[in-house]
Amino acid sequence: MSLDLATLGAAVDLHGRVARIVITAQAGSTPRDIGVSMLVWGNGQSGTIGGGTLEHEAIARARLALGQGDRLDKIALGPSIGQCCGGAVTLLTEIWDHARLGAAKGQLARPMPGAGPDMPLKVANRLRQARNGQTPLRFEVVQGWIIEPLTPPRQPVWIWGAGHVGRAMVSVLSPLPDLALTWIDTGADRFPSDIPQGVDVLTAKNPADLVARSPKTARHLIVTFSHALDLELCHRLLPHGFVDCGLIGSATKWARFQSRLAALGHQRSEINRITCPIGDPALGKHPQAIAISVAARLLIKQPIAQKIAVAQGGSQ
Repeated sequence: MSLDLATLGAAVDLHGRVARIVITAQAGSTPRDIGVSMLVWGNGQSGTIGGGTLEHEAIARARLALGQGDRLDKIALGPSIGQCCGGAVTLLTEIWDHARLGAAKGQLARPMPGAGPDMPLKVANRLRQARNGQTPLRFEVVQGWIIEPLTPPRQPVWIWGAGHVGRAMVSVLSPLPDLALTWIDTGADRFPSDIPQGVDVLTAKNPADLVARSPKTARHLIVTFSHALDLELCHRLLPHGFVDCGLIGSATKWARFQSRLAALGHQRSEINRITCPIGDPALGKHPQAIAISVAARLLIKQPIAQKIAVAQGGSQ
């Protein structure tokens, strides 16, 4: 697990003071693992440390901490809060504001409540070993200090189209912590009223004009309502650059697109970087099934599409 300063900073910008709860120790059966965290502010929260009674109690303590300062709580799930797990967790609750964020930039270790301000030699050695490539940095607590790697930049995923499949994809992918979603269509009326937090929405009369704004490290999912727009997006993305690109469609649609892209001057090796159909056709054509299969591939670091000559329906 890691410290996501970007997400934490966005929450501080919105709410001023934010409590971050992180599981620093566990014993026996517990809902989540060491290093899992969530954010709490005066009238809201994001993330989860496992839900249920433990999370309810942790949120109540975090709201107290917003007025009182950092705290460290060891909670026995059975005796203390009546959960049947039978384990125990230690929760660190830290209060973050702009000043603390500024001091934390680049810092990978910090004292917990009750620990001295001087970094223990063992902690310094852990950090040195990570810098030298001897031991990968991981979440751990050493002599009252928390060592926490920083979250790397999130993977940009651009979803072209706000129809049924696009909505299903955003619904499934938006809760995943390592993705930065950008959702594009022709106008605001194409999107639902309840867009998930953290999803960037872009509109343009011709969405293909926005290709130039996409990072070359992005993964693209093309699920628009128009075959003509699908083709133009492919045409513009090929010279622009991307990590990978998936196009919804059938084997017949993709065969036609390959011919048309070749006629537009693209080499076969370039065209083959786009894959169609997306996800796993064996799971069916239901929008949620397509979205789940794409999400599974993202989670196991596989391409978001695969070349399978099985029809998967047309554009959405």
